[in-house]
Amino acid sequence: MQTNPTTYAAHTFEAGLHDQKPTITFQSEQWEALAEKALPATSFGYVWGSAGRRETDERNLTAFKKWALLPSRLVETNRLPNLKTTLFGQTYDYPVAMAPVGVQKIFHPDGELAAARAAEEEGVTYIVSTAAATSMEDIAAVREEEGGGGDFKQGGDGTKSLSGPEWYQLYWPSNDHPEITASLLTRAKNAGYKVLVVTLDTYMLGWRPSDLDNGYNPFLRKDNIGVQMGFSDPVYRGHFKTKYGKEIEEDMSTAAAEWAHIIFPGSNHSWNDIQHLQRLWDGPIVLKGIQTVADAKKAVEYGVQGIVVSNHGGRQQDGGIGSLDVLPEIVDAVGNDLEIIFDSGIRGGADIVKALALGAKMVLIGRPYVYGLAMAGKPGVGHVLRSILGDLSLTLHLSGITDIKKENLNRSVLRRVEY
Repeated sequence: MQTNPTTYAAHTFEAGLHDQKPTITFQSEQWEALAEKALPATSFGYVWGSAGRRETDERNLTAFKKWALLPSRLVETNRLPNLKTTLFGQTYDYPVAMAPVGVQKIFHPDGELAAARAAEEEGVTYIVSTAAATSMEDIAAVREEEGGGGDFKQGGDGTKSLSGPEWYQLYWPSNDHPEITASLLTRAKNAGYKVLVVTLDTYMLGWRPSDLDNGYNPFLRKDNIGVQMGFSDPVYRGHFKTKYGKEIEEDMSTAAAEWAHIIFPGSNHSWNDIQHLQRLWDGPIVLKGIQTVADAKKAVEYGVQGIVVSNHGGRQQDGGIGSLDVLPEIVDAVGNDLEIIFDSGIRGGADIVKALALGAKMVLIGRPYVYGLAMAGKPGVGHVLRSILGDLSLTLHLSGITDIKKENLNRSVLRRVEY
């Protein structure tokens, strides 16, 4: 249920009256450095790392500084802004979801379960990655474990909102393995996932100097972190036994390498392959990684329900454009035809306001919540979520924006500035 995001600040100030200071800073620009102190160099290098010389990553961040908010005064309101948004016919308490991030146990022993529990507790949607270090079934169980009462939460206004681990992200196996794709999607449906997010830009891992310097690929390590979706999949287990004549547990290094090759095959799919996914999945399909109007129009042509305007946080291809820089033209081209989600570069509440004003219905955050996970597990993720949501709420409120519907939050509240 949606709660007042600024309550966290009020509790913090109340604790301060008793000389109790927060254990994690509210200054989001410091989270990265604190995560670096908390993590081994290999783990930090993996989450911090970007492709090549980090040009795409830097442009993602710079793109937000090219837009400034124009506040309106004497806007009559007696409450904080309504942050609810609607996608695919369902209501969400917040226009924020947690991006699919794999191998989360390299950041904290509790991994995905800690992040998913924090998401469920805060009422934020969590997207489960194919590269998770925990099975999709175990993550899905968080919905009931946290007392969420199943798939929906009842809001004070009578609406029902989705939250927690409700979306599943697919690293799409090559066409050589359609049976494995089918198995993953069948498992996701059976586990209660509602929305399928298909990542298009990671059919091979990008050129990431930080990982190369550390000689670190988490999918090939002996601890087998990041391959649990495969190791828990009956069809993949059968494939491995047929090909190698032994069980996964008898040669886990080979099994990990084989799984990584299947989900990161180095070969790309075609637009026509979308039809295969549509036969397997009867819910909304969202294509993640769209950066051009031409591809956005293709998504409409092939009948998907949503796109994520994203460049994978600059982790896949260097020399790219800032994701926010292409958002307006994509919204103008297809915003009436499908749902548009944004990611790559969100670091605070004002960033979210700008992305929503430019036409996104929801944004994804990635690195910030992983930094929270590294700093303090579930409480760290919760702190990051509450901080970002509180910042979002007050940024809107103090700008005279009463809710995030497009009649109130649109490009009229922004001014393009030189940076």
